[in-house]
Amino acid sequence: MKKRLFTPGPTPVPENVMLRMAAPIIHHRNPEFMEILTRVHADLKYLFQTTQPVVVLSCSGTGGMEAAVSSLFCSGDKVITINAGKFGERWGQLVRIFTGNCVEEKVEWGSAIQPERMAELLKENPDAKGVCLTHSETSTGTAADIQTLCSLIREQSDALILVDGITAVGAHEFRFDEWGADICITGSQKGLMMPPGLALVAISERAQDIINHKNGIPQYYFSLKKALKAHAGEDTPFTPAVSLVIGLDEALQMIKAEGMENIWTRHERLASACRQGCNALGMKLFSNSPSFAVTPVWLPEGVDWSAFNKALKNKNGITIAAGQDEYKGKIFRISHLGFYDELDMLTVIGGIERALKDINFNFQVGAGVTAVQKAFLEN
Repeated sequence: MKKRLFTPGPTPVPENVMLRMAAPIIHHRNPEFMEILTRVHADLKYLFQTTQPVVVLSCSGTGGMEAAVSSLFCSGDKVITINAGKFGERWGQLVRIFTGNCVEEKVEWGSAIQPERMAELLKENPDAKGVCLTHSETSTGTAADIQTLCSLIREQSDALILVDGITAVGAHEFRFDEWGADICITGSQKGLMMPPGLALVAISERAQDIINHKNGIPQYYFSLKKALKAHAGEDTPFTPAVSLVIGLDEALQMIKAEGMENIWTRHERLASACRQGCNALGMKLFSNSPSFAVTPVWLPEGVDWSAFNKALKNKNGITIAAGQDEYKGKIFRISHLGFYDELDMLTVIGGIERALKDINFNFQVGAGVTAVQKAFLEN
């Protein structure tokens, strides 16, 4: 049985990327690797749509978030965080550890922060040094209007804007320079079609100035100051994940060949078709502001998650993601982030139909697949 991965990280890795990573290891301080790293640095600017440096850290996306918070803020600095799910919650946890002064705005899961509320938060906290946002909340499949939020914050505050773009970069339109973000983070195992292990952090000129002039911050490995200094010499401050950087080079070539605008459009099409397939099977969608990276769906009444997941995985070879926290066993999540195409959406919806049939759920066989097919062929 062929195994198929439909989780929002790790996501499928293309064969040519895996083959590049399987080549004999090279030393990270010799000209051969430095040439690759220089090309990766340049191509990451295209990915983020920026002229500013994008540093490569050997860690998960959470490591990139920690590096950003710990490099920009000091103890006592007030930072606003938006908690609309598991990963927005993580911003708050980091801020509490490193500054001890977090203004956390909790938003109902499946919803996104509205600009009007953001304006109120800025008015209530004029001394805020930063605002932490999540572009695509992985736990809820919910997208925030980052362009509008960045513009609003820039107009009404001097606060730095930190964006968790971990499942957004490569799926949603994102223009780092034009929209005025100060930090944006993604991870290798998401839209970059790579195994886990790298965090990529774009850093604005304003943020660079603060990072380079901050003194006395207790940091060592997760230091953006060190990362920026090394980046200026097309290097890394510590031993990088060499094979992953080589794979990233290949993945970025694929992204450039397809084109960012085409990639954004592809993800929107896949997400729309997936949602239509689920609706046709009588299943309700979870988010009221859906992400193009992952679609969360309410389990139909009477369907047991364990039995459904077992049928999907053991009999059809398909792995999807479960709900998190209080929604565990209540929703499931289908990824269309990274190395997916139209036939993949037909496959996952077809697999879901087979699993539902296996556990005796009553639905019209073929309705989901037909809806997906129509979504692609009629548009």
